[in-house]
Amino acid sequence: MGTSAGALSSLLLGILLTSTPGALGANPGLVARITDKGLEYVAQEELVTLQSKLHDVTLPDFSGDAKIKYLGNAHYEFHSLNIHSCELLGSALKPLPSHGLHFSISDSFIRVKGKWKVRKRILKLDGSFDVTVKGITISVNLLLGSEPSGRPKVAVSSCSSNIRDVEVHMSGDLGWLLNLFHHQIESKFRRVLESKICKIIQDSVTSDLQPYLQTLPVTMEMDIFAGIDYSLMEAPQATAEILDVMLKGEIFSRDHRSPVAFLAPVMSLPEEHSRMVYFAISNYAFNTASLVYHKVGYLNFSITDDMVPPTSNIRLTTKSFRAFCPRLARLYPNTNLTLQGTVVSAPFLNFSPGNLSSAAQMEIEASVLLPNSVKEPVFRLGVATNVSVMLTFNTSKITGFLKPEKIQVELKESKVGVVNVELLEALLNYYLLNTLYPKVNDKLAEGFPLPLLKRIQLYDPVLQIHKVSGFSRVLRNWGGGLVSFPGLQAITQWVGPSPALQLGKPPRGWDGSGSAGCHEAVHGSFRSATSMGAGGI
Repeated sequence: MGTSAGALSSLLLGILLTSTPGALGANPGLVARITDKGLEYVAQEELVTLQSKLHDVTLPDFSGDAKIKYLGNAHYEFHSLNIHSCELLGSALKPLPSHGLHFSISDSFIRVKGKWKVRKRILKLDGSFDVTVKGITISVNLLLGSEPSGRPKVAVSSCSSNIRDVEVHMSGDLGWLLNLFHHQIESKFRRVLESKICKIIQDSVTSDLQPYLQTLPVTMEMDIFAGIDYSLMEAPQATAEILDVMLKGEIFSRDHRSPVAFLAPVMSLPEEHSRMVYFAISNYAFNTASLVYHKVGYLNFSITDDMVPPTSNIRLTTKSFRAFCPRLARLYPNTNLTLQGTVVSAPFLNFSPGNLSSAAQMEIEASVLLPNSVKEPVFRLGVATNVSVMLTFNTSKITGFLKPEKIQVELKESKVGVVNVELLEALLNYYLLNTLYPKVNDKLAEGFPLPLLKRIQLYDPVLQIHKVSGFSRVLRNWGGGLVSFPGLQAITQWVGPSPALQLGKPPRGWDGSGSAGCHEAVHGSFRSATSMGAGGI
């Protein structure tokens, strides 16, 4: 219905489409839902695009020979027909279980202007006429599917339109000419206009909407180490009021992708319909990222004496370590040390209401640097630390920030006798706070992209954290890890950015308000969104 990205193409179909089915029993890492309020808003906005398309419709001329009162057999022509105005009303967009979407328009009208002429030998009559087409209804079924590549596709599976009444006004108020139109032209005119309406919709879906849907990312690069898989797991789950779609939401190694050893938790959203769109991201996405970066050793570190601030009273030398380990200084006098840290296993996110946290287990091996450049291990420490995780959102990405807590250090093994680990905590805390955590936070600040169609950006998120366990598909049992975004309001080109447009609030003048959200790990809302320029039906 339009050459630019309509609400239906951008807000709805770009998110809620099927893709290559995932493995049997696999759960999504990200769930998106659009409610009846979202569909209602989309349907109203879509009328604008269809109306603009109808103004460009070219109608054919109608001509022929007929027996006309007072004239006998004569030749007639109704030509130069143009749609002068149209008003489409009563729109609705509903989920179609096991199929896709049903889009309908009712109680609409179109005004057509044209010219007429009648010729009988040397006698010629001409004038203008107006046609008002009333009670137009349109019914369209959209089939949502996927290509082998996992990218979405959409097709019109059925389209019908019907005209209830046609009123005609002829210049000159010629009754015989009105009868001629009703008897010879009206049925043809109805069929032509009805077929033109469905052809507009079919062409728009094929040439505008489908190419635009190809901009929905299936996989995206995050950096040299990782990519994210946003292929959809199964066909949308439709009920009478909502559409749910399941995306894989898995972060994988770009060097060598291998199966993940754990499944994403079962996830769903609360049965709330007050907002337009809901998203839910489980800890699966974050934990698969942790696996990737752990495997490449991103969190491993090495501390040498040249990394210690010059003003520090503690140096990485055996002389300075005399207070920590007296025997070390006697066995290796005036020798430099190095501390090699490794993360034992990939740290996973833990969820509790309103909070995200993670616990990292590290091992730090201390070695002396012998004159022949050989490292001689002398003791090994175990380090445990908890961190709070704050998630934030910009216009297109999820980002994060770590707030570390105090570390706990214990001696795991020593070849040089007693080691006073309490005195070492200050050095380790300094390094972690000033080197390792900033490195991780820089990476988290890069974030990972959300699966958005081209030229869509989100604004002003509101985040909620839930602990969700035993989620059922019908959303009754709360409890595991969930990040959700509530209140995604009006991501359409017709609204545009506006400080007054806030999630959860309807656009001014619109009586079918809505907003959006997300559930199953993090929750956020967006004030408005940028315009989008691609096709919609």
